[in-house]
Amino acid sequence: MTNQQVPTPGRAENDSIRDALRSGKTSLGIELGSTRIKACLIGEDAATVLATGSYEWENDFIDGVWTYSLESVWSGLQAAHAALVADTERRYGVLPERFGAIGVSAMMHGYLAFDESDELLVPFRTWRNTTTGAAAAELSELFKVNIPLRWSIAHFHQAVIDNEQHIPDVRFMTTLAGYVHWQLTGEKVLGIGDASGMFPIDSPAKDYDAKLLARYDRLASEKPPAPRIADLLPKVLVAGESAGRLTAKGASLLDPTGTLKPGTPLCPPEGDAGTGMVATCSVAPRTGNVSAGTSIFAMVVLERPLDEVHHELDVVTTPAGDPVAMVHCNNGASELAAWVGLFSRFSVAAGATVDSDAVFDVLFREALESEADAGGLLAYNHLSGEPIAGLTEGRPLFVRTPDSRFTLANFMRAQLYGVFGSLSLGMRVLAEEGVALDQMFAHGGVFRTAGVAQRFLAAALNAPVSVTKTASEGGAWGIAVLASYLSEAGSGQSLDGYLRERVFGDAAFESTDPDAADVAGFATYLDRYRDGLAVERTAVTALPLKREAHT
Repeated sequence: MTNQQVPTPGRAENDSIRDALRSGKTSLGIELGSTRIKACLIGEDAATVLATGSYEWENDFIDGVWTYSLESVWSGLQAAHAALVADTERRYGVLPERFGAIGVSAMMHGYLAFDESDELLVPFRTWRNTTTGAAAAELSELFKVNIPLRWSIAHFHQAVIDNEQHIPDVRFMTTLAGYVHWQLTGEKVLGIGDASGMFPIDSPAKDYDAKLLARYDRLASEKPPAPRIADLLPKVLVAGESAGRLTAKGASLLDPTGTLKPGTPLCPPEGDAGTGMVATCSVAPRTGNVSAGTSIFAMVVLERPLDEVHHELDVVTTPAGDPVAMVHCNNGASELAAWVGLFSRFSVAAGATVDSDAVFDVLFREALESEADAGGLLAYNHLSGEPIAGLTEGRPLFVRTPDSRFTLANFMRAQLYGVFGSLSLGMRVLAEEGVALDQMFAHGGVFRTAGVAQRFLAAALNAPVSVTKTASEGGAWGIAVLASYLSEAGSGQSLDGYLRERVFGDAAFESTDPDAADVAGFATYLDRYRDGLAVERTAVTALPLKREAHT
């Protein structure tokens, strides 16, 4: 368990914070990410982080399926909440018994299916699984909308196609955030941003697309006994709407000690894409953000519908329901972190142990001394399949030729470029659609070393990239802000207005313009990256995965 660094307040401010904690004038955000479950407590101003807590976890690969057990969901949530409570008590001498509002966020998409007794029918299938190709292709043709492999409807329909035994028993399906929220409140609801990764949304109606629901039911009727799809999906809510209150059961699930009292209101549960938009103040048209973690994705809020359907782009929504073009890549910074871990272990073996954060900082800064095209080196971060790159499975690779310049600086730039490789393929499709951007924000741990990953992302996008001090806190803070918005939405203030005026009014953004040499160097790297995908495809065939369970 680890905690983010929280600034130490002065004495007078401490007294005010203690009063807020005792009276419950705070907002708690919880996010279940791919590698960490994070909790973030914010004050009345919605911008100040009071305390944090987190718990590290990892997915399992069992019988060819990427999954997390529900037991690990709850043990991780309890640990993250306990770490936050301990942080709060240590800082302010107050053990919080209630919060002003709570929000739950988690990695989007995937498949959690339950029967009439609310029992899980099959292990949770996460966004990382790429076994839904037939279903995604059929639905994309049926809907005339791109349905990615990771969407919940693709998972469900693939199970229908495969005649899986559990399909007749399905009575409810949801995402991970929707599941946790349901257990905490008893409400089967979902924020519209997360819902847009389950089934296509009609943005003006702020609900699932009724025509496409009917179209799917006609298709499913040919493969009985599939239930009516609308009956299986959670109710859609937009930011600011009430999504229920913490029940006694929910309070004990989150805090087995019994200290936490029931009754706290909850905002609609959201996916990590939605909370990333909130955390970067990019919910208005012509704004966008990049979130980099285990996966990496870009969200661009649209002014108009896209002219064509592209397999590289899926249309989701902001937490307020506005349409967004999403470029989602299954593979982000995990392979980069693995290499940094290798160097960390070397420091231990050499008897000069260096803190992990310091290793990241040293290696990232070394990358600034490299050649703009990474010296002819090539890195693929594909631990799993990558649809944008045409891969149903992945093999992480580092490739060089005899005439490439194999230096540590070039190696690190290649690894960082590799994080943005697949993403840039999708972003180039968006650019060809004529989608305009005024601002692109970025968040995620990879941006903690100032001026490195941000600079290379600017080169990959050929656009300015801005980062705030909350860049490494990400979605847990974003969902806490959405929870705080519950008390303001009744005034009629839009989510965008709330963020700009209340939350980010005094925020300092550090912006990096693309460097011409970096832009040209990344373009050269990307050409090599495209060509080298043939090596990736060959590696997938030549080096098959063993299907036994592992983590």
